[in-house]
Amino acid sequence: MMNLNIHKEGVFLKLKWFLSIGILLGSLLSGCSSHSEEKHEGQEYVNGDIREETKHKEELPSFLDNKNEDMKLLYTAAAESKPILDHIPCYCGCGDSVGHRSNYDCFVHDNRENGAVVWDDHATKCGVCLEIAAQSIMDYQEGKSIEQIRKEIDKKYEEGFPEPTPTPEI
Repeated sequence: MMNLNIHKEGVFLKLKWFLSIGILLGSLLSGCSSHSEEKHEGQEYVNGDIREETKHKEELPSFLDNKNEDMKLLYTAAAESKPILDHIPCYCGCGDSVGHRSNYDCFVHDNRENGAVVWDDHATKCGVCLEIAAQSIMDYQEGKSIEQIRKEIDKKYEEGFPEPTPTPEI
């Protein structure tokens, strides 16, 4: 099992709390929205998603400035969890609507060779994306394999949700 930096400073416990008390309820009820009213310094795309580049993954994008600390925490954890989330599909419909390949793409569009990160604000508007990432990261920290997590996510979202992203099998 790889050692991720998300365990430091109680991040894991905060993620657990984040998921367990249902902070995402409002987002989950509304699903994914492509409407964004805030102005940002990043590039906005036809689907309404904003992409913004920062120098490194420790520097969060400005589109998170007005978001709550839990959202920032999950974006930080997602950026640290590429080896996990790259293998976990998303079930919000973003595979068809915006070309995402995995749940990781809902948070990060690209990791540059120089360490820069191109962030994606898609997950800020989508409770399904947030819930899948939080659950996957917590399950991994609790000792589940990526294969186990993938099977559980696939089972949980197999009915009543759009087709998953085209995430390759593990």
